[in-house]
Formats: sequence, C-alpha cells, structure tokens
Amino acid sequence: MPRLAPLPPETSPELKPHFDFFLGTLGFTPNSVLTMQRKPKLVQALAQLNAAVMDPDGEVDLGFRRLLGHVVSKVAGCLYCQAHTLLGAKNFGISDAKLADVWTYSTSPLYSQKERLALDFALAAASQPNAVTDAQFAQLQQHWSDGEITEMLGVVAMFAFLNRWNDTMGTPLEASPTAVAVKALGSQGWSAGKHQPS
Repeated sequence: MPRLAPLPPETSPELKPHFDFFLGTLGFTPNSVLTMQRKPKLVQALAQLNAAVMDPDGEVDLGFRRLLGHVVSKVAGCLYCQAHTLLGAKNFGISDAKLADVWTYSTSPLYSQKERLALDFALAAASQPNAVTDAQFAQLQQHWSDGEITEMLGVVAMFAFLNRWNDTMGTPLEASPTAVAVKALGSQGWSAGKHQPS
C-alpha cells in the first residue's frame, strides 16, 4: 500500500510535457512521478535529469544503462526500480535471456568482461559505504572511456535518488514492469513486495 497515493495526471496539467517524456521510454507515466507531482519542481528536475542521464546520443548503450540501474536498485532493495529498469532494458533491446541472467551477470556467458566490470562498478558505487577502489576504477578505465564512465555514474546517482524515493513512498508498481520482472526474475525469487498495486 502506498504511503502517498499517486495523483491523476490531470491534477497538474502544466506537467503534461514532463509526463509525456516518460511515455516515450516506458509507455506510461510512472506512479513515482504521479506521486511526486505534489511538488512540481521535483517532476521538472527529475525529467531533466532523466533526459540527461538516459540521453539517446550518449556513448553507453541505452539498454545497458538500464541494466546498470537495475544492479543499483538491487543493491538498494528497491523492487519498484528493479522492475522499471528491466522494462526499460527490454524496451531498448536487451534480450529476455540477458534480463534473466542479470543477477548472475558475473558468471553468465551472455555478459562480456567489459559489461561485468561496469556492473561491478555500479554495484560498488551503490554500496554503503561506497566500495569503489582506485584499482577497480583503473581497471574500468582500461575498457571504458572517461565519458562512458561519467554516463554510468550518472545512472548510479540518479537511481540512488529514485530507489530512496520509491522504496520510502511504497510506490505501487504498474502492470507492464511487473510482468517483465516476473517473467525475467520471478523464478529466482523476485516479487513486487510492498509495491503491489492497491
């Protein structure tokens, strides 16, 4: 049950362009944003940050950026964001098999060494306390450019905000991300937990 219920989109008609931004990547306006509209500047800031972090003109593959967000969300325990990142990854071309192996990326043949290093980096950066070492960062730089690393850390930082927002609010999960998460990871124990739709 949500601690604050999402408000209907028509509550803040001035935010429609920001709501519509998410239609292009998810196909719906997330309940997180509909809850956030109680403070319109938060919605505006999140949409701007999301557009920068998930910039289609970036260097890191858009689907892989969502997988980075998934690992971050797994560390934080945010089931809402775990489902959303799986849906986003699928929408940007990540295969069902690769989605199903995201929790075992370190041993999965579907993930390259380069991808594993990036996902390890996201995991370490999302840990509390931060677990990124100089040696790990140097190894990452052997496979990823400084621009790519900057993009990846942008994903980590944005999801740190979203994980805390959605887990604290108990944001109810929408149908399409739930279906993707259940298909990909349900057999491995994933469930919507407190984010079950009311």
